[in-house]
Amino acid sequence: VQLQASGGGLVQAGGSLSLSCAAFGIDVRLYDVFWYRQPPMKQRELVASINRKSTTAYGDMLEGRFTISRDSAKNTVYLQMNSLEPEDTALYFCKASSPGRPTYWGRGTQVTVSS
Repeated sequence: VQLQASGGGLVQAGGSLSLSCAAFGIDVRLYDVFWYRQPPMKQRELVASINRKSTTAYGDMLEGRFTISRDSAKNTVYLQMNSLEPEDTALYFCKASSPGRPTYWGRGTQVTVSS
C-alpha cells in the first residue's frame, strides 16, 4: 500500500497549486482521507479531509481558499490551493484511515510560497 503525494513546488503569493494523493493498494472510497501540513519549526496541522461519504471539512481559516476532492476513477484525492500565502509554506502529507483498517501516510510534498 502506498500513498503518493505530489504537486508541490515554489509559487508566488497569490498563486495556486493542486496537490494529488494517489493511492496504490487501497480503494480511497473506503477510507477517510486527510491532508495535513507541517510548516518549518511548527507542529503538524490538519488542512482538509474528505470522508467515505464525501463530506469535506477544513482547517481553521482555510475553507474558501482550499478545496479537497476525490476522483474515484483515478483513486486519487486532490487538494486545490488558491490565493496562496507565505504562511502556507509547509510539507504537505496525506493520510488514509478507516475503522478496522490500518492507517496509511504518504511521504509528503513541499509547498513553498514566496512573498
